[in-house]
Amino acid sequence: MLHNILSGKCKSYIVVLSILVCVFISPQPTLAADNTFEVDVRSDVKIPMRDGVQLSAHIFLPKAEGKFPVILVRSPYGKGDEQNGDGHFYASCGYVFISQDCRGKGASQGQWEPFLNEDADGRDTQKWVLNQPWCNGKIGTSGGSYVGFTQWMPAPNAGEHLKAMFCVVPLIDTYGDVAYTGGAFNLALMMGWGSMVSYGPGEEITILGWGSNDWNRAYRTLPLSQWDRAIDRKIQYLRDWVGHPHFDDYWAKRGVRDRWQDITVPIFTVGGWYDIFAKSVLEHINAVKSKSRSLKARNHQHVLMGPWGHGISQNGKVGDLDFGKDSVIKLHEIQTKWFDYWLKGNDAGGYEWAPFRIFVMGRNEWRDEQDWPLERTRFTPYYFHSQGSANALKGDGRLSTVKPGNESFDRFVYNPDDPVPTLGGCNLVGCPAGPRDQTKAENRNDVLVFTGDELETDLEVTGPVKVILYAASSASDTDWTAKLVDVHPDGRPINLCDGIMRARYRQSPGNPTLIQPGKIYRYEIDLWVTSNVFLAGHKLRVEISSSNFPRFDRNPNTGADFGKSAEIIKAKQTIYHDMEHPSHILLPVIP
Repeated sequence: MLHNILSGKCKSYIVVLSILVCVFISPQPTLAADNTFEVDVRSDVKIPMRDGVQLSAHIFLPKAEGKFPVILVRSPYGKGDEQNGDGHFYASCGYVFISQDCRGKGASQGQWEPFLNEDADGRDTQKWVLNQPWCNGKIGTSGGSYVGFTQWMPAPNAGEHLKAMFCVVPLIDTYGDVAYTGGAFNLALMMGWGSMVSYGPGEEITILGWGSNDWNRAYRTLPLSQWDRAIDRKIQYLRDWVGHPHFDDYWAKRGVRDRWQDITVPIFTVGGWYDIFAKSVLEHINAVKSKSRSLKARNHQHVLMGPWGHGISQNGKVGDLDFGKDSVIKLHEIQTKWFDYWLKGNDAGGYEWAPFRIFVMGRNEWRDEQDWPLERTRFTPYYFHSQGSANALKGDGRLSTVKPGNESFDRFVYNPDDPVPTLGGCNLVGCPAGPRDQTKAENRNDVLVFTGDELETDLEVTGPVKVILYAASSASDTDWTAKLVDVHPDGRPINLCDGIMRARYRQSPGNPTLIQPGKIYRYEIDLWVTSNVFLAGHKLRVEISSSNFPRFDRNPNTGADFGKSAEIIKAKQTIYHDMEHPSHILLPVIP
């Protein structure tokens, strides 16, 4: 849906981005008559920050005497409708509901810059709330995507008043979640989303005239440090994102990495296997579970992972697959029960939440788990094999648990001017998302295809996935991509998870070193996470290549400083799979 919108005309970024907020909320449950209050709406209330900037908020209060718990939402996408929505629902249930425009957005004062001000502004807003006569001292926070980020940033050392967070597909770590993956720049996400949120209400977005193919042309703009030329306006933060390719102080100020011990609040997180934050959700919740100094926080981190992208399907259909009606959840009811428990002390069903509730694709069923990765996981290598011609579907690439012997290598040419197109996966803007047919990619000679035998029995793969690749390149820097695919009995190859590794970051994400052309290196490619049963009659498949565009930027193969050059060259790539170089995918098999 979002991809279609981005391919046409749009008068305001709010039209597009409001979809990312609305899609998270299920229809509201019907309220019992004896559980409702009339609602008092206070529009555009100005809340002062420490530097004198005032942020605008709609406040929804029960029309009754006394003090109430507060649910706070802070968003850059607009603070919502004053007549309908969550504000009226929660106020009628006995909460004060506050929806606030982030700094520089909507009716709030100040200068908008993504990620920068959410820590201080979030803390200042909560402090102001605590001093209001209608607040009983208990605050919960809610929201999805960037609105999850506005929850996480002020969470460390927040204080006892912050009782609970409810996050849906949340952004948590700006560097590792949205900016860079395996050293490669998340091009479509950062430049597509980053451009849209730079526009104000009523401004028309102009991407090279808004023709049907203009996004693809825009993503090819080089050098990346001047990508904003594609939208004919200078946006400094887009240039800053390219100017900081390593994790440094710039990113440290814009995330909660290494502050998990100071997060002492119970958190319910909803994620998706095809979401842009799929891996991050599980990593950060696990970090809080293991490192928080609060026993309550360690014991009350809950994750629900479904078969969705960045937004929850309301009919079971995602991409090219239908996961069935059982995949649909009543998100609003879950959230309400969560806040009723932590903010009101209502324990009805309060301990029904497992640490990890996951949707197992293939069998299309929900299952509760206590750990991630699952304690019973058997990490099993599936090795690459060929006679030197694994290129495309017509090739001889095979996948099996048998270690390779004296086998030939495989070769292909990576041309940055003709990159492998992004066909589904963990995407948001600029390219298709979710599970998609990979035939178009697998028909290319610059994609190596390794396929296993038809399965006689079901095989469950649940957990983190990675590829160990032994490879050489004619370039001094290049990319390596990998993708896990479920081949259905009708021949449809459907993607599960994928990843990328930029060669210069093979040893360290913060200390890049170029490679020696022609030398064989060992690479670990993180394919993130999945949960899927390869049913009997299906086949496992792995694709290896050097590009996934426009999800990731094209490596120019020159070894030049990132983002500063427009030069691109071809690279001759060689993949090894023999006794000394046993390239393989490591699968988390569940017995």
